[in-house]
Amino acid sequence: MAKHAVALCRVWTMAERPGTLHWSDSDVEVHKVVVGPYENNVFVVRCRHTGESVMLDAANEHELLLELCQNLGVRTVLETHGHWDHIQAVPEVRDAGYLVGVTAEDAAMLPSYDYLLEDDTMIDVGRLKLHTITTPGHTRGSICFKLVDKPLLFSGDTLFPGGPGATAYEGGDFETIIESIDRRLFTLDVDTIVLPGHGDDTTIATERPQLQEWIDRGW
Repeated sequence: MAKHAVALCRVWTMAERPGTLHWSDSDVEVHKVVVGPYENNVFVVRCRHTGESVMLDAANEHELLLELCQNLGVRTVLETHGHWDHIQAVPEVRDAGYLVGVTAEDAAMLPSYDYLLEDDTMIDVGRLKLHTITTPGHTRGSICFKLVDKPLLFSGDTLFPGGPGATAYEGGDFETIIESIDRRLFTLDVDTIVLPGHGDDTTIATERPQLQEWIDRGW
């Protein structure tokens, strides 16, 4: 998918990789780095059978992200939404030959992109599949990614420990984000681990009982 030649790069072995490994089993590795002044989480989802990977959010610190792309076999970058703190490294990533995908609703927020992400589709990552779940509310085009047959949801800025993402910015809407979380995310298995765009992981089981509290407080 990208025009670079991954085969020319020396791919790290498990023992050589720096301390980025965040979650793994026999099929998948999830690598995480925290970048930029807003401490954005950037995730790389890697198929352990084929070595193919995708990166979620080219947020900042492009040199670090490009190193991860090269050494973890990244094929493309998926943007959870178009807010500036999640897209700062997009120009450099695209210049290096990696394709960037974003929803049509948020595409104009990016300096450039290569293809559009749609709701309820499957993105192949080697033998893994990411299921796309559009979740408007933080932005009009926010999107989450559920790893099929694994208890992992990458929620961008839609769902955090303790509540939804902010909706005060242009394109945000509190009622819409609550509906997205309730109807599209809280229907997932309660054991699903939520990996957000900032901060720590949580679970659907932890967050779902708090929904009415969030509605009552209005944020």
